[in-house]
Amino acid sequence: MGIDGAGKSICVDLEELLATRLLVQGNSGSGKSHLLRRLLERSAGQVQQIVIDPEGDFVTLAPYGHVAIEAVDYSVGEITRFAARCREHRTSVVLSLEGLEMEGQMRCAAAFLGGLFDAPREHWYPALVVVDEAQIFAPAAGAEVSEEVRRASLSAMANLMSRGRKRGLAGIIATQRLAKLSKNVAAEASNFLMGRTFLDIDMARAADLLGMERRQAESIRDLARGTFLGLGPAIARRPVMVKIGAVETSARSSSPVLTPLPQAPSDDMMTFLREGIEEPATTLFPMLPAGVSPAPRTAPTEQLLRDLAATPAREEAGPEHEPEELERITAQVLRAIVEDPEAAHRTAAVLFQDYQVRCRMAGVKRSPLEPSAFARRLAAARAGIFDRLDEEWQQALETATDLPDDMLGAFLLVARAAREGEPCPSDEQVARTYGTSSLGRARRVMSYIEGRNIFVTRVDLSGKRSITIPGLGWTTAAAEVA
Repeated sequence: MGIDGAGKSICVDLEELLATRLLVQGNSGSGKSHLLRRLLERSAGQVQQIVIDPEGDFVTLAPYGHVAIEAVDYSVGEITRFAARCREHRTSVVLSLEGLEMEGQMRCAAAFLGGLFDAPREHWYPALVVVDEAQIFAPAAGAEVSEEVRRASLSAMANLMSRGRKRGLAGIIATQRLAKLSKNVAAEASNFLMGRTFLDIDMARAADLLGMERRQAESIRDLARGTFLGLGPAIARRPVMVKIGAVETSARSSSPVLTPLPQAPSDDMMTFLREGIEEPATTLFPMLPAGVSPAPRTAPTEQLLRDLAATPAREEAGPEHEPEELERITAQVLRAIVEDPEAAHRTAAVLFQDYQVRCRMAGVKRSPLEPSAFARRLAAARAGIFDRLDEEWQQALETATDLPDDMLGAFLLVARAAREGEPCPSDEQVARTYGTSSLGRARRVMSYIEGRNIFVTRVDLSGKRSITIPGLGWTTAAAEVA
């Protein structure tokens, strides 16, 4: 791994490490990632390596045979299957969680570690499982995520560190703050590499783990970057100082370095800054003295007259209407019914009477639609489809022939979003289309439709849902479900 203060090489016993696990701690900039990279590079040809990488820094290990998996592109189920195949084929992988929010990272890590842990016994080959920024996945206190996700992630990390050895999984966890890492997870490690840290609570915990007295903990604050205190059966029986050696690969991100500032004159810099930027819009009112209100803006009389002349006069309804005119009136009436907030939870039978009244008010003596046809058009209108269903929509309805009429609205709502590539409708939108205020009932409707193999739902690691209609080849964009 490196050399001590006397220039003597300090090694890590790889077989002992597989059996006893490792904890790495150090503030940001202390060299944790450099240490992990050195360990991975030196052991790459001897043991399978699995890296859970929140920042995507270790994907550059590809020259050593590591396969990079961008978690943001896959669902939870796919991530779990990746883990099982990694164990089966003994493939070294880097699971990059870059691009995911904290909850998505925790959900993904839990699924991946669960897949590694649940592999069949014949696939229990030895593997190093490196988890960078472990305090994210095993927080000591409640994180700003749902309790379900926190529990799943913490349980997966605890399984890795406490029960993983029998399955060939050797946990190597790195953290910036020992105080933020769950004690139950940290306590399972028998080897330690402690880097520079400044907070008293972290120095105290590091000193306890290294078996040092509290007054000796001050030395941890004085460690140089890239220098660690090592202890454990795989490193040394007494605390030893290790200066980590060089690495051959580098992270995609690096520490900031000073670079010369541009020397262009300030006038030129202002020109560069304003280039391509539109002129700001003029303010509605000029700056007025305190206590003075702006005068109301009035449109010129000529402008008002032009606006009135451009407004089409309301046509008098005649006794007879062409089919196109009847269709236009029907679409307008359906739109008005759907936009009425009080109509959201009324049945189709009640709204049919409202439809008839509105048609008479538009000059149509006889209702253009029968009750059954109105119910289907109402379902389509609640889904945002007001015009007559064309041939393509008729084909879409054929895929939903097994659904009850009251569920057609939910089906068409999703189908319209999928056809136009819009975000997947939320449970609240489905409930409103179904004619209920219960989100639970809306979810049951969606489950029923999926149970008829009409929908295929996919939830990605950030918790967003997308729905595919296999019979049509349409898929919605991913969106929040609630």
